[in-house]
Amino acid sequence: MDLVAACRAFVHVSEQGSFTLGASAARVAQPVASRRIAALERHLGGRLFDRSSRRARLTPFGREMLPPARRLVRLAEAMEDAAEQARHAPLRLAVPEVCTTADLARLDVRARRLGLRLDLQAAPPAARTDLLRSQEVRAALVAVPEAEAVWRVPLGAASVAVPDGASVYLETLRAGRGGAAGRPRRLWIQPEDDVPHVRDRVFRLRDRVGLRPAQVAVARTLAGALAEVLDGGDLLLASERQAEDLGLHWRPVGEEDLARGFDAATSGGEDPGRLRGPLRTGIARCLGDPAGDEDAG
Repeated sequence: MDLVAACRAFVHVSEQGSFTLGASAARVAQPVASRRIAALERHLGGRLFDRSSRRARLTPFGREMLPPARRLVRLAEAMEDAAEQARHAPLRLAVPEVCTTADLARLDVRARRLGLRLDLQAAPPAARTDLLRSQEVRAALVAVPEAEAVWRVPLGAASVAVPDGASVYLETLRAGRGGAAGRPRRLWIQPEDDVPHVRDRVFRLRDRVGLRPAQVAVARTLAGALAEVLDGGDLLLASERQAEDLGLHWRPVGEEDLARGFDAATSGGEDPGRLRGPLRTGIARCLGDPAGDEDAG
């Protein structure tokens, strides 16, 4: 016996005072409502309605059973509503702050066409991991070493002036012309790249080519780093797509093959395959992975 369906028929018939009207309110045929109520009576061990009257009149036992039946029906309806909302709830996804609004909007459109709603939240690398750990988001694009990455974003040096040659060699900063106030030019690491597998490699490169410690600096904000590049002639560690968006000229770093790595991490049983599969190229474009170039249209 379907206890919820039987209780629903019982409640509607009692409220309408009629098996015919109650069945209509329960959206079932009258014989179906009668069978369900009869089955409920057998299950509970007592008559719910006095059938000697033309109206569906409750017995004393029926009056006792009506309040818990109503509670059961309300709980079942609340559960059905919650399930409907859960099926259509957006996937809250933490994304890097380097993703542009336009690219994120295109990703959202692609997800909608695949039947998935996204709620995108931009955050720095450590914050994305924290949001996922606390389950404030159901998924995050997390920074990982290249060997573990689903998306790989080559990094290089971005500058106001057009660089000489096909690559920028950091060793040239030792003897290069000074920037503002005659100080040596610097390479700025933006917050997205303040992760060990990128930052530490750049620091080791700095030491290897003989730059001063202060010539490679971690910026508190991307805007602050960009101001130094625009005003003082410094360099910004960035992806080619990001440099283009910022109006800078980009070249790869000559001494080291640097790249950001990303993977999709999830919590609460969410399937990361939804991000690594159908949305892979859309995410690639947001991140600056060259694999996303096919998604440009």
